[in-house]
Amino acid sequence: MKLLEKFKIGDLELKNRIAMAPMTRSRANANGEVTDLTVKYYVQRASAGLLITEGVNISEQAIGSPFTPGIFTTSQIEAWKKVTNAVHDAEGLIFAQLWHTGRVGHSIDKNGNLPVSASVIAIQGQTHFTSQGPKEYETPRELTTEEVKQVIQDYKQAAINAKEAGFDGVELHGAFGYLPNQFLVDGANKRNDEFGGSIENRSRFVIEVMQALVDVFGADRVGIKLSPSIPYNGMIDSDPNALFSYLISELNKLPLAYLQLMQPMFPIDAFPTWPTDVLTTFGHLFNKTIMVNGGYDRDKGEEEVENGRAHLVSYGVAFLANPDLPKRFELNAELNAPDKNSMYGGGEKGYTDYPFLAQ
Repeated sequence: MKLLEKFKIGDLELKNRIAMAPMTRSRANANGEVTDLTVKYYVQRASAGLLITEGVNISEQAIGSPFTPGIFTTSQIEAWKKVTNAVHDAEGLIFAQLWHTGRVGHSIDKNGNLPVSASVIAIQGQTHFTSQGPKEYETPRELTTEEVKQVIQDYKQAAINAKEAGFDGVELHGAFGYLPNQFLVDGANKRNDEFGGSIENRSRFVIEVMQALVDVFGADRVGIKLSPSIPYNGMIDSDPNALFSYLISELNKLPLAYLQLMQPMFPIDAFPTWPTDVLTTFGHLFNKTIMVNGGYDRDKGEEEVENGRAHLVSYGVAFLANPDLPKRFELNAELNAPDKNSMYGGGEKGYTDYPFLAQ
């Protein structure tokens, strides 16, 4: 099985081509520190070729949801060291996904501060999970040009902190409607400075962040996740083909570890010109490692690797419910069903209590 073959990214040797996709689990404490339960969670899944953490807040401003971990305080860094040390002891590799939620948040969980974004445009038709239950989205505050440059430095500092915490690399969460995505799409970015307007300007924020991350970690240690055809969180662009073709061509000039592309996961019938298969549309623009994500099972993932369209496949919910997913794929064994009621928040239930095959 090609999914189970070793694969090299620079000097990192992955034991297989199966990655664990980043998934918010909301199990950090009130100070944004991961706990011993988090250590157990990642070690249980260390048979992945690569573990990618849940989104990790790069700063206090970046926080969007309660009980999500950060990497901007000394105590948060020290807590993550327990995770990376344990994963390495289990012969695993782990990247931290760096996260700034932008307008996908609420002042209730931000000490009364409004969320920030590329422009003063609120998310419509959705509610946000807060510590006080679902709430309508607020209109965000627009970041000034100087503040945008500071956020880029916040990403760089988060990468420095991730390196200190022992991570093997970092991934920029540039997908699913969070801050980098808000700068990219013209439905959320109406700026008239160097970070708005043309496709080149709207891409500038992501490219400068990626360069900053590479400056910290070096070649083959920085990845990025993009979702060109996912309208969730108000990510509507008039021409995603042109936007992401430009962006990915520019990213291809950097010595990146990988590009993780999310396939459409929501109906896009209302957007007939949007790409329905992101690998077909954008894969040829990136000549380094490509990881694909979005609703893949064992056979579909194997097919993508076998036909050479992707080098790695990341699995989210399947890995959540099956800590020994690579072994189950090897044996073509039955998978545990995920408990959707325990995905976010809580304790061990739905987090570290899913059975292994041997159990």
